[in-house]
Amino acid sequence: MLFGTQPYDREAFDRARTGSDPEICYHRSHLNARNAVLARGADAVCAFVNDTADAETIRQLAEFGVRLIALRCAGFNNVDLRAAARCGIPVVRVPAYSPHAVAEHAVALLLALNRKVHRAYWRTRDGNFSLHGLLGFDLCGKTAGIVGTGRIARELIRILKGFGMEILANDPHPDERYAAETGIRYLPREELFAQSDVISLHCPLTDQTRYLIDAAAIARMKPGVTIINTGRGQLIHTEALIEGLKEKRIGAAGLDVYEEEAAYFYEDTSDRIMDDDVLARLLSFNNVIVTSHQAFFTREALDNIAHTTLQNVRSFLNEGRLENEVRAETEHAL
Repeated sequence: MLFGTQPYDREAFDRARTGSDPEICYHRSHLNARNAVLARGADAVCAFVNDTADAETIRQLAEFGVRLIALRCAGFNNVDLRAAARCGIPVVRVPAYSPHAVAEHAVALLLALNRKVHRAYWRTRDGNFSLHGLLGFDLCGKTAGIVGTGRIARELIRILKGFGMEILANDPHPDERYAAETGIRYLPREELFAQSDVISLHCPLTDQTRYLIDAAAIARMKPGVTIINTGRGQLIHTEALIEGLKEKRIGAAGLDVYEEEAAYFYEDTSDRIMDDDVLARLLSFNNVIVTSHQAFFTREALDNIAHTTLQNVRSFLNEGRLENEVRAETEHAL
C-alpha cells in the first residue's frame, strides 16, 4: 500500500516495477492512525515525508498484518522507530536518491533570492523594467556555512566552491580528511553562525537539531544573512525567523520545507482561505521564497526513489533481508 500517492509517484513506480514484484495499491491520502485500516492485508506500506507513522498508527499496522514500513525518502522523523521495534515491524528508507537534485535546488533558492529573480520576473511581466530594489551581491569571496556534511551537503559544497565561496561546516562527526581534501573548515555551530554570509541546513531532524535556528541563534548571525533550508521544517523556529526578518537581521530566507507543511504541501489549496497565520506571514515577505518541498523533484530522483524502494521491499519479502534499514539508534538521515 503506497500512501500519499501523487500522479508522478505512480508513474515512477509503474516504470520501476517488474512482473515478479508484489502488487502495488496506490492511495491518495496520507498514512495516519485514522486510515491505517486501508493497509489491512498488505505486506508492506510505503510512506513519504508527510505521512505519520506514530505509535498508534504502527500498532494498527501490526494488527492488520503489515510486516514492513518502506519510506520513499531519506528522513525518518515522522516514524516512531521505537514503536516499530516493539511491534516487530522493520523500517527501511532511501538514503540517497539524488544529492544533486537537492543541492541544486538549494543553489536555485540562493541565486533567486540574492539577485531578486522572483521580483524581477513579476515586474517585467507588468512592463516594469526598473532596477530599484533588485541589488544583489557577488557570491565570490563570501562565506557559506553548511550545517551537516552528508551526501547532499557535499554536493552543495562542490557547487559553492565553484562560485569562489569560502566554506565553513558543522557536523557532530567532523570528517577531517574530507576537510583537508576540499579546503573547508569545521567550526562549532555558534562560530559558523557568526561568520557566515549564507547558511544552508542539511542535517536530519532529531531531538538535538530541532529548532537549531531559534531566536538565540539568529542573534549570533551576521546582519543580512541568507538562510536556506532544504532539510526539515522544524530545524527552524518559524516565528523566530519571522522576527529576524522583521528586524532586518535576516536578509533573505529560502525555504523548501515548513514545520507545519503537512496541511498544505503537495496539495492545491488555492481555492481556500489560508488559515495558517504563520505561513501566511512568511509568504508576505518579498525577501522570502517558499517552495513546496520540491528539492528532490527531478526525473532522476523519482526513478531512483522508486527503484530503491522496490528493491528494499523485494529483499525483505523474497529473502528476509533488510537493505537500508533504519533503527531507533540511527543518528543521521543524510
